[in-house]
Amino acid sequence: MPVTALVSAKSSGVTTAALALALASKRPSLLAECDPAGGTIRAGFLEGQVGAGFGLYYLAAAERTGSNALAQAFANHLWGMDQAGHRKLLPGLTDPAQAAALVRTWPALSEVMHVLADEAGYDVFIDAGRLVLESGHLHTTLTPAPLLHQADLVLMAVRGTEQSLTLARHLIDPVRTELAERGSGPDALGLLLIEGGPYRAHQVSEALKTPVLAALPWDPDTADYFTNGGRPPRGYGRSPLLRHARTAGEQLEAASSRRRIQQQYPPRPANLQLAGVLQRLTERGGPRG
Repeated sequence: MPVTALVSAKSSGVTTAALALALASKRPSLLAECDPAGGTIRAGFLEGQVGAGFGLYYLAAAERTGSNALAQAFANHLWGMDQAGHRKLLPGLTDPAQAAALVRTWPALSEVMHVLADEAGYDVFIDAGRLVLESGHLHTTLTPAPLLHQADLVLMAVRGTEQSLTLARHLIDPVRTELAERGSGPDALGLLLIEGGPYRAHQVSEALKTPVLAALPWDPDTADYFTNGGRPPRGYGRSPLLRHARTAGEQLEAASSRRRIQQQYPPRPANLQLAGVLQRLTERGGPRG
């Protein structure tokens, strides 16, 4: 199953989108709240049920002990988000100052999440927060760069507004280059459109020269519940956000499967002689009877 990292140029609903995808998944799912700026789900959606002594920060010390200790700590710090325990959360940092301690932990944590996806069949979603660049590359402290490098898909969340597209436009090429040089390939990058603005998917894709792999509707009632907690809105389980998140999850799985097939079976080398014949036929309008 795919490991999907979600990012944004600025606040574009990354956490809400990641939470919706994890809750709507048709398989067991994990949402890892890995935003170095700090997590918001424990104080919002979970309404303080999870204390500060639980979550991502404590994996750093475990990783220094060894891979087995990290795997055990990872399992111990997962929080169930549904009664059946099929939807799990790795709660994020409670203080952005903790981010520096995780710089060397990200690569090993990425491997743990890929094992969970590949061996246990989980859909894994990573809330990687806002992208920060340094000298044209992902900032080593303010972004969890190794998680993006190793992800099956990297989704940049954008809104269909001029402001959102302008902010994203400056990041697309550096991120694509980073994934080409240090990650799983430039084609890992795609867009997650948060609808509600004037621009549609094909316009957003054309403007950013990047495919829109999935879209989610602007659903303020459900978004507010995810952000602030409280009583679920009426009809929450059939809300537009969750219904479209199920479809989006299927689209992301299909996109990841296509990438894996293309990586396993690269394009056949071009036959230059045959290409020349076909070009000549095309130029003169095809064979004549």
